[in-house]
Amino acid sequence: MRRAMRRVLTGVAVLLSSAVAALTPPAWADPPVPGPPSAPAAPVPAVGRVWPVGVRPSVLRGWEPPATVYGAGHRGVDLAAPAGSAVRAVAAGRVSFAGRVAGRGVVSVELTGTDLRTTYEPVTAAVRKGDEVAAGGVVGAVQAGGSHCGPATCVHWGLLRGETYLDPLSLLPPWLLARGPSRLLPVPPGRPPPGQGPMARR
Repeated sequence: MRRAMRRVLTGVAVLLSSAVAALTPPAWADPPVPGPPSAPAAPVPAVGRVWPVGVRPSVLRGWEPPATVYGAGHRGVDLAAPAGSAVRAVAAGRVSFAGRVAGRGVVSVELTGTDLRTTYEPVTAAVRKGDEVAAGGVVGAVQAGGSHCGPATCVHWGLLRGETYLDPLSLLPPWLLARGPSRLLPVPPGRPPPGQGPMARR
């Protein structure tokens, strides 16, 4: 009886090892062909015409892309702004959301001629879903409290393409990123202001 059982077990072991060998590709087999490389992400067009708040607000925290979809990071830019100050659309578009999310006011604008949308929070909305807004158009006011900037008040400005977060500062052209507050310069005596005088008529 024991001999018969050993023969059965030996036969089963031989069958299993044969099956494993058949399913395992030989070492000399060609490696799998890699798929086509993923297309590079489309660049973000610099369609912004104004900052969301102020003239050149302080960036309290910049964009920190997460390593993975659910990883830690900062999916936007925090701009210093006093409570109640106007929040503007950086570019023309249509309001796709205006309401509250997790207790904070949020406004989202789909930018005209692009596949991008911007978000602003915490904001008390001055617009409704479906409204058309121009670049610089007021979409709300900075909401007091509910900020993740600690004791400071700020606007969290985000940019998305589909469900992918991007750096919102990439919407702003270089001249707007570098420009400080406007300053009036004195005109020296005897010299005509710019745009006047004989040279201006040429």
